[in-house]
Amino acid sequence: MEYLKKADVVEQTSSHDVEQTVKSIIENVKAGGDDAVREYEKKFGDSDRPVRVSEEEIEHCIRTLPEEVKVLIDRVVERVSDFAEAQLNCLTPFEKDFGEGIKMGHRIVPIEKVGAYVPGGRFPLLSSGPMVVAPAKVAGAKRIVAASPANYEGGIHPAVLYGLIRSGATDIFAIGGAQAIAAMAYGTESIPEVDIIAGPGNRFVAEAKRQVFGKVGIDLIAGPSEVMVFADDSASPQKIAADLLAQAEHDPYARAILVTTSRTVAEETEKAIEGFLKTFSPSSPAHESWEKRGEIIYADSLQEGLDICNDYAIEHLHLHIKNSRELMDKLNNYGSLFLDEGSSVVFSDKVSGTNHTLPTQKAARYTGGLWAGSYVKVMTHQEITGQGIQFLASHAEDQSEIEGLEGHKLSATVRLT
Repeated sequence: MEYLKKADVVEQTSSHDVEQTVKSIIENVKAGGDDAVREYEKKFGDSDRPVRVSEEEIEHCIRTLPEEVKVLIDRVVERVSDFAEAQLNCLTPFEKDFGEGIKMGHRIVPIEKVGAYVPGGRFPLLSSGPMVVAPAKVAGAKRIVAASPANYEGGIHPAVLYGLIRSGATDIFAIGGAQAIAAMAYGTESIPEVDIIAGPGNRFVAEAKRQVFGKVGIDLIAGPSEVMVFADDSASPQKIAADLLAQAEHDPYARAILVTTSRTVAEETEKAIEGFLKTFSPSSPAHESWEKRGEIIYADSLQEGLDICNDYAIEHLHLHIKNSRELMDKLNNYGSLFLDEGSSVVFSDKVSGTNHTLPTQKAARYTGGLWAGSYVKVMTHQEITGQGIQFLASHAEDQSEIEGLEGHKLSATVRLT
């Protein structure tokens, strides 16, 4: 393994500073409710509008948004919903006998109140709302509270707002940042308290989700976008370069990484990236992302490349390798896998149907991404009768005696006949 280009990671703000800032915001929102939320919206977003999106705004959005944009968003909602429904159907309630008089099972129950955070970002990302909200709707959530920054002409961008409406959001608030997470976690006079908060965001949003976890559930803590392309000598440097830059342009802190068994592909890809970047806007985050966080890694063998992929546990893993499907069972740590050079990560970002809210920073070692199952509870139950009572009570009595638990032993003993 050899780094032909290694990341030079530079953080803007220390994690301690972010942690303390977010802690203060959460405490103030808990104490001050709507007033505190409005103060932070003025401070961070220069917004003094009402926090709730009104029916009039929604009607105006639907009326004025171009039909061709609505068609695109409707297609995203449909495809994300279809995939979420197929996933949910894999979760099956059951009940069966586990011995005479011992009946056990589980039910699949929707989480009732969902908080959906949809970042504003540099551009109005049409898929962001559907990715977070549509699976909750499919799962059967009764109330879906959506929050997105008011960073477009004093409100939420009409395309983002339309996506939230079409996906099934029941309450929409034009607020962002850590204050939005705090408001949904603890509730305010206007903003309902929820049971789980899902959706990506910046470092302050991610830290806020970490701090409110326990008070509410969260999906995962997702950081800036990550992509790793694993390529052999059959790969196209032009396509690799395009795929790396597509994710690099999300954020200056995004990570775009090439792992390849071909030095020629590595060299030609770096040249292609430099060429493409000359055509990008000077303000594009891709410039800083690639300069400071981009990496090119040469692997001595296919197996070493696979080991690197599994070690990085990257968000998006794209195989530009011939017969890449044959490698799928050897890859265990990734947010989402893209087989062959035709399967662009951009398709998943936009419309293919798999969710683009995925684990970053090696979290793929222990979790997958957001899905319909994130919005349900698997709740077990049991019914013990007849001979089952005698069998289990006898065991529990003996075990409780060994453990010195008098109350447990008593509860078992009184059932023995």
